Amino acid sequence: MPALTEALAFTERIEFPAKAENIAVAERLIDEACSRYNVHESLYGNILIALTEAVNNAIHHGNGLDPSKIVSLGYEARENQLVFVVSDQGPGFDHLNLPDPTDPQNLERPHGRGVFLMRALADEVEFSDNGATAALAFSLIPRKE
Repeated sequence: MPALTEALAFTERIEFPAKAENIAVAERLIDEACSRYNVHESLYGNILIALTEAVNNAIHHGNGLDPSKIVSLGYEARENQLVFVVSDQGPGFDHLNLPDPTDPQNLERPHGRGVFLMRALADEVEFSDNGATAALAFSLIPRKE
């Protein structure tokens, strides 16, 4: 079991059908968590973008926009860290062998940047369940530029 989800006890968790408009439902939970734990404004954008990408991937790619399938989003507050977990009911994907979105041949592709963004913006990213579950950890301590 990946370290981020080991002994995870959700502070809050929601489930919703895999419909594009439910990204707004996920954003509300993200906003509430960031407000509740006084996330510094310099970190908020990274959290929102990375998690929006994860939820979007779960809705579109994992569950194929099938509203009979469920996406879940939950988080746990840990000391100086928020850990979010996004899960879908899809078959997963090979997160270790994704095309490099910065490769010149991939720059014009309309998709393929979500996992790249998640890894760039979160402090830690782990996949489990063959890629159907993503755990993203964010430090609550702003980075020094």
